Parts: sequence; C-alpha cells; structure tokens
Amino acid sequence: MFLILSISLVTLIISFILLAVASIISKKTIIDREKMSPFECGFDPKGSARIPFSLKFFLIAVIFLIFDVEITLLLPLVCTMNLSNLISWSSTGLVFLWILLLGLYLEWHSGALEWSQ
Repeated sequence: MFLILSISLVTLIISFILLAVASIISKKTIIDREKMSPFECGFDPKGSARIPFSLKFFLIAVIFLIFDVEITLLLPLVCTMNLSNLISWSSTGLVFLWILLLGLYLEWHSGALEWSQ
C-alpha cells in the first residue's frame, strides 16, 4: 500500500514540475502587432478570417460521423457471434440495425440529406 502511495506521489510531483517548467518556458514576453496579425503573403488581409461555410455541409458531416460511429459499434457484434446464443445475437443485431435505419429514414424525411434546394 505504501509503495503505491509513494509512486503516486512521485508521479504527481513530477507532473506538477513539468507543468510549471512548461508554462514558464512558453511565456511570450514580446507582443508584436505584425506577428499577431493573420499572415497573407505579406499583405493586409482582404476579408475576415472567419469565412462562413455551408450549414448543409456541416449537417452532412455530423450525420456521417454519427453513422460512422454506429458502424464501428457493429463490428464487435461479428466477433461475438461464436461466443453468444444465436437468437440473442441476431435479435441484438437486428434491433441495432433497425434503430440505425430508423435514424437514417428520419434524417432523409426531414430533408437533412438534401444537398441542394
């Protein structure tokens, strides 16, 4: 018990020392207006650095990420096929796929998958 406590304490002390040294070394003391401005080939920027983007593209990207994670959750289902009961395995897989297809239908029905309008 004492060994675990002492190793934890040493690890905590080393972490705080590294954190303090990194924050001291990384301080920028010289604030230069030219270095703080956005760089555009030596010229002043023509427009704002915050360019608006298509909200539809963002929605498609979020939907893709959600379905990508759900497909990743389906992969272990294949690995556990031999370890579980066939009825419980297939019912779990079918319920998961049904929820996935229901979500896809709702996104399609709400018009979130329409690229151009």
